[in-house]
Amino acid sequence: MGDLYDSQRAMRQMRKAAMQRGVVAILDVGTSKIACLVLRFDGPEQFRSSDGVGSLAGQSQFRVIGAATTRSRGVRFGEIDAMQETERAIRTAVQAAQKMANVRVDHVIACLSGARPRSYGLDGTLDVSGGMVTEQDISQVMASCDVPDYGADREVLHAQPVNFALDHRSGLADPRGQIGNQLKTDMHMLTVDATAIHNLFYCIKRCDLELAGLASSAYVSGMSSLVEDEQELGAACIDLGGGSTGISVFMKKHMIFADSVRMGGDHVTSDISMGLQIPAATAERIKTFYGGVVATGMDDREMIEIGGDTGDWEHDRRTVSRAELIGIMRPRVEEILEEVRERLDAAGFEHLPGQQIVLTGGGSQIPGLDGLASKILGQQVRLGRPLRVQGLPQAAIGPAFSSAVGLTLFAANPQDEWWDFEIPTENYPARSLKRAVKWFKDNW
Repeated sequence: MGDLYDSQRAMRQMRKAAMQRGVVAILDVGTSKIACLVLRFDGPEQFRSSDGVGSLAGQSQFRVIGAATTRSRGVRFGEIDAMQETERAIRTAVQAAQKMANVRVDHVIACLSGARPRSYGLDGTLDVSGGMVTEQDISQVMASCDVPDYGADREVLHAQPVNFALDHRSGLADPRGQIGNQLKTDMHMLTVDATAIHNLFYCIKRCDLELAGLASSAYVSGMSSLVEDEQELGAACIDLGGGSTGISVFMKKHMIFADSVRMGGDHVTSDISMGLQIPAATAERIKTFYGGVVATGMDDREMIEIGGDTGDWEHDRRTVSRAELIGIMRPRVEEILEEVRERLDAAGFEHLPGQQIVLTGGGSQIPGLDGLASKILGQQVRLGRPLRVQGLPQAAIGPAFSSAVGLTLFAANPQDEWWDFEIPTENYPARSLKRAVKWFKDNW
């Protein structure tokens, strides 16, 4: 536990330094696109007269001053596959966003979607010595949680206290300063593949940038797409990306479960490409313009010109009916949703008081998807768009930017995590501390 604990603490310090400088970049490393937003933290007062936009709650302290996206290269299933390709794509996106913002950025906060996330629920108990709960007591009750052996090849990405109980009162968000004798906590811990995280660290370092924070994109998509009531009562956010589909379940405004399915919109595109014998770029265009998952009687008569430039006149003049296209797309979309339902069932989602399911991400824009999803996943399904953030360009307000917008909220007001507290040193072995120092020297 010690090695990543220390590096996460260091990243929190870097985040604070970046906030003091007033500029930080947001980097969403996805399978189909890499998005970069540049944020300025200096309060909205000076912009009030120019654009007349009043601040939304919790978003008053920052503004997007630069945004850029580029086609992602070298990323598969949400994980880095070819280092140099990804480095080039990240540099392109960051430089374009810097140019628009007219400011140089040193610190980035990144999110990644793959890396096989795994959730654990932990709990700890502590007798409060002084009668009043202090920050030290919270550190100790978190340290008393029995951390499972999650494997040497995995790292902890998030470790958040979800609930506190003081004596017989449960459901406390923050017990500091309250009087009581026994403090209990429930914690949610998310682990991911260490290799995927180290590759991302290394890739960002090669781009001459400092990593000031790291988050799971399923988590930040939920933060931006779920409204406050949904986060409070219990809801699932399904982030349909290009290479993987992220699942996060929220309750009491905290993430209590996360997982991912290693399938996404790119798999639908490759099915069309193989089914119709056309290049992937043409398949993507046809999917975007004519795709769908529910066929009607008219779709047999609606013909789509495939086009092409192979030189074979007959081959390039082919047409296909929209019903055939839907027949190729629907089985794959059903397969993705069935996998999502299996993960939600395993998490015990049906026991939550609110069972809203919100679909977001670029893949959620397929027409008719919400109707199909409500049949497979349950009744209450809606399509989610990210919150409106000050200065966000019109091109970046769609569901494909949910994780990028969520990451801005994560950067502005991050939730308390394990590494925000001083965990007593005796609670993790010296061996891991030595490893932390070595790992830190190697990576920074």
